[in-house]
Amino acid sequence: MTDPDGESSSAAGGRALEAVAVGVAGGALGAAAAWPLGLAVPVAVIAGTNGAVSGWRQIYDWRSARGVVGFVLDSTWSFVMTGAALVANAIGSLSKDGGYVADLSERQGRHVFSGGFRPRGRFVITLGNVISGAGDTTGERRRRLITDHETVHVWQARWLGPIFPVVYAGWAIVGGAVGAVVWVVRRRDEPVGKVVESCAYYINPLEWWAYSRDDNWPPSGKIAGLGWRKPIVRPLRR
Repeated sequence: MTDPDGESSSAAGGRALEAVAVGVAGGALGAAAAWPLGLAVPVAVIAGTNGAVSGWRQIYDWRSARGVVGFVLDSTWSFVMTGAALVANAIGSLSKDGGYVADLSERQGRHVFSGGFRPRGRFVITLGNVISGAGDTTGERRRRLITDHETVHVWQARWLGPIFPVVYAGWAIVGGAVGAVVWVVRRRDEPVGKVVESCAYYINPLEWWAYSRDDNWPPSGKIAGLGWRKPIVRPLRR
């Protein structure tokens, strides 16, 4: 039998079974990890919901250590960003232009939306394990942006956990203020917005890391003569 969307009943049953199993496992992991902090219930809800959604969409590769580690971190240490990811996931799923990109998501440890949550329209944004605003992913360069840049942010959020949003947002605020001062003191020829954006966004170490992995450092025409001159790490591919 095949449902109206073209998916066989056995495939749908497999998705449902994985959703239940991963949801229960995620909730249990989250509760156990957060119990000493007195946050067992909210973290279990976040981890369980992520597990159910991610299990249904089958994003985790259970045959690899990378897939298992990603699931464990999403359910425990990275619960803050996983909670943010659930919001982005809901927006992408409910938006008319959400456009879930299954071939860049399934068994690859991430949810990718061509549209969805886009606070800065022309920028792709990653919150936890959700990448939004991917756009047209039929081209190789756009796909590489997802696999070699945005996925770095997915893993940054996992490894840094609750430290990630503090570092990222803190740098943006302080860096933006420093950029404004630099523009005033040095009377730069560049527009003030470019100098501020360079300090607040492009030379953020977390972005420097991701752009370097994507073999795109420094981003052409984006940096106002400021910041790091060389990549921090080798690109994932040439």
